[in-house]
Amino acid sequence: MTSTVNDIVKQANQGSVAAIIQVLNEKLADSGIRTRAIFADGVLQILCEAAMAEQLEPSELIGQIRHTLEAIAPRNIRRVNINSRIVREQQLLWLDEISRDPENQLLWSQEITLNKPNILRHMLSEWQQNAAPQKTGLPTRSAGQQRERHQFWRGLVGGASASLLLLLGGWALYSWLGTPKPQAIAPSTSPLPTSPEPPPIQSPSTQAGSATKQDDFAIAVRLAQQASQEGLTAQSQAQWLDLAARWQRASDLMASVSSGDERYKTAQDRVLAYRRNKALALERASQQQAANLQPTSESSSIETVPNKVPDTTSSSNP
Repeated sequence: MTSTVNDIVKQANQGSVAAIIQVLNEKLADSGIRTRAIFADGVLQILCEAAMAEQLEPSELIGQIRHTLEAIAPRNIRRVNINSRIVREQQLLWLDEISRDPENQLLWSQEITLNKPNILRHMLSEWQQNAAPQKTGLPTRSAGQQRERHQFWRGLVGGASASLLLLLGGWALYSWLGTPKPQAIAPSTSPLPTSPEPPPIQSPSTQAGSATKQDDFAIAVRLAQQASQEGLTAQSQAQWLDLAARWQRASDLMASVSSGDERYKTAQDRVLAYRRNKALALERASQQQAANLQPTSESSSIETVPNKVPDTTSSSNP
């Protein structure tokens, strides 16, 4: 679990918006605040939502976000615009909404500039991350397996030695007789010593299951990011159906996160968000199918639907 947290922090340091959101949500979970974010025009736009305006007090919230982001030191991100509003559901394109009507959409908005990290400290941190040995997590061999392995090698060496002796004996007999007489060389009737095959090393099923569960969350986030990006250019019914299938896959992966995982609550929230995105993609596919069935003469009356799918950061952090 510690290695997974370190991987998320490392991804956030490299500039991953999804990882930055996850770190911020974990830091602000006790305050009842959830965040969404998107990187646009060189500015990291962050939306903070809570049930009550008192939870979004700017004097404290801005300091917490600044401290967290400066500790992460994400690459190529210096300007951050913090927006706040009362929580609203089913408003996935939130950046477009607040850009069109910021006065009615937001409680307040504040842009900050992150301080540059100390160059020596930053280089030391990267060197430690690159120099840290990667633990494979493979189980060590038991005493019985090591004993069988030794027996295998002893048998292999013994068989090779016996074969070499037979070859030398045949060559000596051939030289002594002076003429090649293959029939005079009696094959050995005694079988060569056999050696037991070493049993395959199997990892415990519990460790394999645990590793799979730890990976499901990250895989779901990557699928959601891909679906969100491709939704910006989707046009045909087949493309919308493919996006719906990806949102369903991401939702299923989030649902498989166990209740003992510290990200379980976040995963459950994202299950609902991904399912809503799937429903929107299916609706767009139905609209595209209906448009394709219209007669050519009526094509001018069909309203063009913007080919946009909610960004991953908003849907994965509802």
